[in-house]
Amino acid sequence: MIENRTVAFHTLGCKVNQYDTQAMRERFEEAGFRTVDFEDRADVYVVNTCTVTGTGDKKSMQTIRRCHRNNPDAAIVVTGCLAQRAADELKLPGVRLVLGTQRRGEVVQLLAQALEQDCALIAVETLRQAPFEHLTVHAHEGHTRATMKIQEGCDRWCTYCIIPSVRGPIRSRPLDEIRAEAQSLAAAGFKEVVLTGIHLTSYGREQHGAITLLDAIRAVHEVEGIERIRLGSLEPVIVTGAFVQGIAAMPKVCHQFHLALQSGSDTVLARMRRRYTSGEFLAACAMLRGAFEDCALTTDVMTGFPGETEEEFAQTVDTCQRAGFARMHVFPYSEREGTKAAAMAGSVPRHIREERARQLIAVGKELERAALEGHIGRTDEVLIEEIDAQGRGTGYTGGYMRVHVQGAQPGEIVRVRIVGIENDELSGEIAG
Repeated sequence: MIENRTVAFHTLGCKVNQYDTQAMRERFEEAGFRTVDFEDRADVYVVNTCTVTGTGDKKSMQTIRRCHRNNPDAAIVVTGCLAQRAADELKLPGVRLVLGTQRRGEVVQLLAQALEQDCALIAVETLRQAPFEHLTVHAHEGHTRATMKIQEGCDRWCTYCIIPSVRGPIRSRPLDEIRAEAQSLAAAGFKEVVLTGIHLTSYGREQHGAITLLDAIRAVHEVEGIERIRLGSLEPVIVTGAFVQGIAAMPKVCHQFHLALQSGSDTVLARMRRRYTSGEFLAACAMLRGAFEDCALTTDVMTGFPGETEEEFAQTVDTCQRAGFARMHVFPYSEREGTKAAAMAGSVPRHIREERARQLIAVGKELERAALEGHIGRTDEVLIEEIDAQGRGTGYTGGYMRVHVQGAQPGEIVRVRIVGIENDELSGEIAG
């Protein structure tokens, strides 16, 4: 198909995109391609795009143009959410194939077809009746933690979000496929698996209760060799007594939970169509903390949603402080054409959105520092992932706090006594 057969990948956006990129990388390598660094000159570039925000769109377009500058003769494949939403806008110089959020498993064959026909092939399909695409991954960068995609699509239609239109309806991966991939990853030496999806909370919902997220977690938990299971982003509505009891019965589940808040104001949450109140969110936090002494909570928060007043922003700050997050991802609201929020009155000026984001980031830093200080003197299990510049083993606790410790090697899970903080990360000693 191509003489030198080298391919390079660039992924924008979420862990689901990262998983999809890895699956495509394996398809190319099975076809005889050699993967090179994205900064190197390659015969084929694959850009997996994001369209959650305007920034994602801009970065995606810039990356595509950079590929063409790096090698004007290269064939560029554009896939992902922006490709699904705006395929015709991506017929840029060098682009030979545009995929959406389906048919990634056919990427090599579709590119060959485009090159044979000497055209820019658009292979973007409607998602209305789309099945779960059976992508599989057998390897990841590094050899300690792997991501596994178990769910696709979303039907929540939050007023600010474009994702349901570019990812399609709820589809869940069969339990036997989940179990088989976990076994494959364990055999390859991975000790931790991160379960992810576009709307992980909805896993199994299209099957009307026949299976739930707990069943998917249990399928991985039963696999020998997998020692940790980490959950991707969850909605607070999943935190019920039955759910908490279920994960408490599975000791491999990490006690770090990413609950997407978005706003701590009830009136803003209602305009967002988020289906919970700040009080219900805080109750979910309390339930998790009551069940797990070492519970770490992380979140996403948006500032400057249409109509957000100073009082509503103050309510968000208060909710975040009361939740006591270990880490916060804060970002200003970005209009997405085609969403209900984009047509709402009361647009908040961009400089105010950004100033509120800066204020909330400062709050998040204070909370993160308090969470780090709370670990000093404790002993935690740390999965070592790499060696840092000082020759120390570096990895993460179950609460996803980064730790540096002498005398540990990648792939080990070691008990570490936390003794201090360095540059917003923990340092420790191997516990006797």
